[in-house]
Amino acid sequence: MAQRTTSDDTLTREELATYFEHLAEEFAGDDDVRVDVGNKTVQLSPPEAVDLSVDVVERSTMFRGDHETVEIELNWKP
Repeated sequence: MAQRTTSDDTLTREELATYFEHLAEEFAGDDDVRVDVGNKTVQLSPPEAVDLSVDVVERSTMFRGDHETVEIELNWKP
């Protein structure tokens, strides 16, 4: 059974950098990784090697203006 925890937030660039710094510190350690998702903390057990996928989409339309999206996905089997 899969369990999904999702959170959508709006952060300043500084707050986003702090969030990524926290993730980087967690992945750099030797123990389990704790990821803050909204008001919940999820504990994960990544191995030494993790699959990384980065997807960037840039859109420009006359009526809606520019829109950019970056998706970062990490996958592994504990």
